Amino acid sequence: MTNKRQQEYTCAMEAALSVISGKWKMEILNELRFGARRYSEINRNVPGITEKMLSQQLRELEEDGVIRRKVYPEVPPKVEYSFTELGAELTGIFKALEIWGSHFVTGTDQPDRKSGSSCYHIDQIKS
Repeated sequence: MTNKRQQEYTCAMEAALSVISGKWKMEILNELRFGARRYSEINRNVPGITEKMLSQQLRELEEDGVIRRKVYPEVPPKVEYSFTELGAELTGIFKALEIWGSHFVTGTDQPDRKSGSSCYHIDQIKS
């Protein structure tokens, strides 16, 4: 985490939650679960996000070391975003959050796919 975004945290969990919290970050990170994505792919697959907000959220995730931005030297410019090693560690956390959230919502450990409450397909998340 850069000095710009670094804060005083009372515990490590608070620091972790500050990195992934917000309206859009989980959706952006969800897009990167299966590999690198171009800016336009993320923008298209995260409905409702403005280009300004997407750019800001990507920049924060990059500053925090969760994602990397790779610019290809071509015209027009090609930019891809992907998880760093640190960011890839989040997939196990997403799986645990999905299970916990499902238990909270449905009272069971299985996602309620009928109601659309599942954000992630647990069987597709790499552990």
